[in-house]
Amino acid sequence: QARLVESGGGLVQPGGSLRISCVASRLTLEYYAIGWFRQAPGKEREGISCISSDGGSTYYIESVKGRFTISRDNAKNTVYLQMNSLKPEDTAVYSCAAAAICVPKVGIRSHEYDYFGQGTQVTVSS
Repeated sequence: QARLVESGGGLVQPGGSLRISCVASRLTLEYYAIGWFRQAPGKEREGISCISSDGGSTYYIESVKGRFTISRDNAKNTVYLQMNSLKPEDTAVYSCAAAAICVPKVGIRSHEYDYFGQGTQVTVSS
């Protein structure tokens, strides 16, 4: 069964950095755009970033722009999210999912994404 698996989360102090990964199993990632989502306690899941299948296009929501960087290594079937200058409000479960396309002008439409992973917890606290 095709799936995506996230890893790399943890506890980090405000201002710190983390890199989380999304690895595909039984799914050839190079054919898909990948999106990163997060869900904080008591809040709805939000799409925060996406990257096109060839890595040529990326999108970020305003609250993470300039702090987070999405990238991919199709040879390793992996997508990354580098998170710098982390804030307590970044605390959430982060998950990845696949879609046909990532269009920066459109943003992230969750209903277009499939193969959501179980997520990795990121906690930003002193």
